[in-house]
Amino acid sequence: MNTDSSKPSSTQGAGSPGGSPAWRPQAVARPQKGTSPYVEKALADVRNKVYPRSVSGIYARWRIIMVFVTQIIFYGLPWLQWHGRQAVLFDLGARKFYIFGMVLWPQDVVYLAVLLVLSAFALFLFTAMAGRLFCGYACPQTVYTEIFMWVERKIEGDRLARIRLDEQPWSAHKLGLKAAKHTVWVLIAFWTGFTFIGYFAPIRELGAGLLAFSLGPWQWFWMLFYAFATWGNAGFMREAVCKYMCPYARFQSVMVDDDTFVVTYDYKRGEPRGGRSRRVDHKEAGLGDCVDCTLCVQVCPTGIDIRDGLQYMCIGCGACVDACDQVMDKMDYPKGLIRYTSGSAITEGLTQSQVRRRLFRPRVIAYTLLLLVIGIGLVVSVATRSTLRVDVIRDRGALGREVAGGLVENVYRLQVINTSETPLTLKLDASGVPGIAIAPADHPDQPVVVEGSANRLVPVVVQAPAAGSQPGLYDIQLRVTASSDKGRETVVTEATSFYVPR
Repeated sequence: MNTDSSKPSSTQGAGSPGGSPAWRPQAVARPQKGTSPYVEKALADVRNKVYPRSVSGIYARWRIIMVFVTQIIFYGLPWLQWHGRQAVLFDLGARKFYIFGMVLWPQDVVYLAVLLVLSAFALFLFTAMAGRLFCGYACPQTVYTEIFMWVERKIEGDRLARIRLDEQPWSAHKLGLKAAKHTVWVLIAFWTGFTFIGYFAPIRELGAGLLAFSLGPWQWFWMLFYAFATWGNAGFMREAVCKYMCPYARFQSVMVDDDTFVVTYDYKRGEPRGGRSRRVDHKEAGLGDCVDCTLCVQVCPTGIDIRDGLQYMCIGCGACVDACDQVMDKMDYPKGLIRYTSGSAITEGLTQSQVRRRLFRPRVIAYTLLLLVIGIGLVVSVATRSTLRVDVIRDRGALGREVAGGLVENVYRLQVINTSETPLTLKLDASGVPGIAIAPADHPDQPVVVEGSANRLVPVVVQAPAAGSQPGLYDIQLRVTASSDKGRETVVTEATSFYVPR
């Protein structure tokens, strides 16, 4: 962890023409890539363990709120019931996705594609406006790291206590603390893995199978795999995931500019930094507001120094803002030395209202409009989605044949999908050829019923008079009328061809 004070540099000021970006402080010397000091520092950062210090404040409270909100949704959603079944269930075996009152089939993969497009544009919009805000408050890696660090602090103590404990030789006391911590971690990770599998298999049956040790091999594998991934990522890898593994950290720089709201150090106020007594007039002493306490570094979950400027490793959690505001309060200085603002606000001296007005620049408006259009289209499509789907499949083994009574007969199979949760009774009609008729191949006198949230393959026979019909293919329409117990009717018409043999 880097706690060294920055030294003034002779480089161009932030935001100056041809100079560094506006979010990089003017008075910070940064090692050049490719030089030995840069490589040595990068390798040291990988090896060094980060011990984040606990902090309180408005952004810490928001992180706690987001932990509760996300985990209540994640852990609680599989247990909700909807009309006698699990409300949210992705049943891969039956190839059906249940989302409350909606049932999605493989034919509905277009909705998944639209959701992915919406997620991409939402990511672009939020990053252009507020940087890695998702990373700091709602990313699963951040949320579970926060949970695991809370457990660690409760058992091993805060930052200094954990450092001293790790430096101590192994003893019964140290072994007991480590064992207690990992026991709680493993229980949380195992429950997380169990909940994750509960989205793909009915969780109540899964719980009974877990207690009886009767789960299938793939259920055991994915539950233990997800539990191990949670334990490893949140317990050990932590900041390494955000700094070296997350692709979002690498490409976010192309979406961030001088008008993006990010966690920013006001180097104009803070530099030159240095320690001082509260009784000293630091302005007369030629010092800035930064007392160089390094608390902003100590509370950072990724171990960076925000005073070096915006870095791709910063997850925008605001922990350094809370820590710095507390120090400013103690020193009777104005808050906001580190704050959520834009690079332009620092370099141009803009007020917060001016900064907020500049948030709505052309690309933000474009992302917003695209999100609205695609989102409204998705909602309308889902709301007007038919409860009945019919696919017509010809029997290729018998394209057409003459049967008794001077009729030509073609055989089809209707793949009928009922996307509602109520049974549907089907009525079949055909048109396109004079005298054409259609009937189910099995039990033609009985109505065809498709149960709720089910599909059925219905073989049907289509017949037409052979007299006067020239050999060849004729376009016909098969109409399926579905009636529910509530009196609602849905009509689907599918085009196909009718073959008259020579």
